[in-house]
Amino acid sequence: MMETKRHPKTSIHPLLAAFALALFLWAVSGMGLMAQDAPAPPPSTEVQTKSALDIYKEGGWFMHVLLVCSIGTIAVVVYCFVQITTKKMVPKSLVDQVNGCMAGKDVGTAYQLCQSNPNPYANVISTALLKVNFERDLANKVSMVEAAVETLDEEEHKQMVWVNYLNVFATLAPMIGLLGTVWGMIESFDQLAAGNAQPQDLAGGIKKAMGTTAGGLLVGIPAMFFYFFFRDKLQGVMTTIQKRASFAIDILSGEIRLEGAVEAAAEQATASEEP
Repeated sequence: MMETKRHPKTSIHPLLAAFALALFLWAVSGMGLMAQDAPAPPPSTEVQTKSALDIYKEGGWFMHVLLVCSIGTIAVVVYCFVQITTKKMVPKSLVDQVNGCMAGKDVGTAYQLCQSNPNPYANVISTALLKVNFERDLANKVSMVEAAVETLDEEEHKQMVWVNYLNVFATLAPMIGLLGTVWGMIESFDQLAAGNAQPQDLAGGIKKAMGTTAGGLLVGIPAMFFYFFFRDKLQGVMTTIQKRASFAIDILSGEIRLEGAVEAAAEQATASEEP
C-alpha cells in the first residue's frame, strides 16, 4: 500500500496574531480620527428623480414638435407593417387564378379577377391585359411588358411615399433636438452674462439642452431603422410582383405552358357558377 505523506499543519503564532490585530485596530482608529478632523461637508439637498413627463415639460415647445414626429412615426410603421407584405400585395390565390386564366387564354375572366381584387399585383396585370392582341406576335407581349413595367413603377412609388415619411422623421427629429440643445445653451449663457454663475442658475438651460437632444434621438433612431427595414422589404415584394407578372404574361403569350392549368381554370369557373 502506498503511504500518503502528511503535510505538517501550519499555525499562526499567537504573538503574530496579536500584532496583526493591534495593527488593524490602530488603522481603524486612525481613520476615525481623520474623519473627525475633516471638515463636515455642506448639507446637500436630495436629488429628486424626475419622470419622463417632467423632462417633457422642461423641454418646452421643442418636445411638442418631437411628440408629433413620434406619433407620425408610429402611424407610418403600423401602416407599413399592414400593407407592405407579400400576402397583401401578391395574394397567392389570385396569382394561381390568373395563371389558370392565362393558360386558357381567358383574358376577360383574368381582368375581372384583377378588378375585383385591387392590389399592386392585380393593377399590374390589369394594365398588361389591356394591351392583349392575339392577332399580333406573342399576343402583343412587348406592349404588355411595357405597360406592366410602368404600372409596377407607379405602385412602388405609391408605397415608397409612406416609407419616405420615416426618413423625414428620422432626419427632422434629431435636427429639432439639436435646435433645442442650442436654445438651452443660449439660455445658460444668458444667465452667465447676467452674473448668475451658480450651478443652479445654469441647470435650467442645460436640462433643456440635454432633454431635447435625448428626445430627438429617441424618435430619430427607430425611424431610421424602420426606414431601411421597410425600404428593403418593399423592394423584395416588388421584385416578387415583377416575377409573378412576367410569368403570367409568358403563359398568355405561349412561351410557358402549364400542364393541367386549362383544366384547373375550367373547374374553378364551373365551381364559381354553381349556386
